[in-house]
Amino acid sequence: MNRYITLNQLGDGTYGSVVLGQRIDTGEKVAIKRMKRKYYSWEEAMNLREVKSLKKLSHANLVKLKEVIRENDTLYFVFEYMKENLYQLMKERDRLFPEPVIRNMLYQVLQGLSFMHRHGFFHRDLKPENLLCCGPELIKIADFGLAREVRSRPPYTDYVSTRWYRAPEVLLHSTTYNSPIDLWAVGCIMVELYTLRPLFPGNSEIDQIFKICSILGTPDKRDWYEGYQLAAAMNFKFPQFVRVPLNTIVPNASHDAIVLLEALLHWNPSKRPTAQHALRQAYFQVGHRLNSHHRHELAATDRNLSIKSNPARTTLTIVPKQITLHERDFNEILSKIMPPVKQSMKENRGWYERHEKESPIKKLSAKQHYLSVASERFSAQKKPLLPQQNYLTNMNNISSYNKAAQPLSTSARVPSNGRVDWAAKYLK
Repeated sequence: MNRYITLNQLGDGTYGSVVLGQRIDTGEKVAIKRMKRKYYSWEEAMNLREVKSLKKLSHANLVKLKEVIRENDTLYFVFEYMKENLYQLMKERDRLFPEPVIRNMLYQVLQGLSFMHRHGFFHRDLKPENLLCCGPELIKIADFGLAREVRSRPPYTDYVSTRWYRAPEVLLHSTTYNSPIDLWAVGCIMVELYTLRPLFPGNSEIDQIFKICSILGTPDKRDWYEGYQLAAAMNFKFPQFVRVPLNTIVPNASHDAIVLLEALLHWNPSKRPTAQHALRQAYFQVGHRLNSHHRHELAATDRNLSIKSNPARTTLTIVPKQITLHERDFNEILSKIMPPVKQSMKENRGWYERHEKESPIKKLSAKQHYLSVASERFSAQKKPLLPQQNYLTNMNNISSYNKAAQPLSTSARVPSNGRVDWAAKYLK
């Protein structure tokens, strides 16, 4: 720790405190997390979930762990420094965020979550305080102290995440929950970004379920039978409420935003979208809502499309350039044969491969097709022989023509008589 100096306190939590530090040799500012518990060996420190997850996760929307230091049995985590968290950003606002700004922030959060889930971890404690930011332009997920592996075996503890962002299955003390609890938290954060107020500010677990039912309505037993089983195990009975339309709760949200929100805040965790599927919702497909003049520019990967990007940022800022008519027609053709999303290419490829196996008709190669057509023509068309004099005259004309022409390759050189029967050559 002698390489850093402490500037001021940033925060204090259950497991550790965070201070703003500065590297002496470079002057770089960092966030140093000092763990309250003592660690008497490196093996014990390296087995921490936060260390195990951050060692495997490196993404533009996940906070970067620079180094781990153990000094006098005290463990320090050195992170990249971010100006503030999302809660502080919302608290300082005197007006609502515009929807494009909210879309950009949610896009970054879901990008980070998608990367985590694909690499086998889910966060379990998503809330505005754990989303670090440098203004609304850059958002990073932080605090992986409660992160678990997706493939790890239950039971899991039922006390995870801050109560206001806790999924209903966790509130009902399920021990087999998984990554969908992160998507529920994203839905709660999404409403808070639109309204600058928490959606379900419960005072206890029972009050939390009560507030969820008062907005989403009483869950249907046919839709979420497992939830009723969990409630019965707790001797809990769901309060009877009628669902309130979400567009009355978030009146400044677009239709596509409400559709995404209803999917994220689904009672049944198995019916919530994954982070990757959420990114494919119409809410994030801003390019498809452009007019017909610019619609197919999104599929182009050449100079016709300019996307503002930064390795440290993931944004949706799209700046289409003006194109001519023939270039647009070319892009329309290109967009049909080159889908813009790699994942969709893989899915389409898998669909065609599957249907090719199911199809009883075997496709011919170009060479096989040519030979089959040539053989049919030779068998179907039997022309009468020319008189000997005309035949010799025609052969001389062909020979003189081929002598004047330059052959394309050594394998296709013309014989001395000037005649090449390609079909007959391959049919032998």
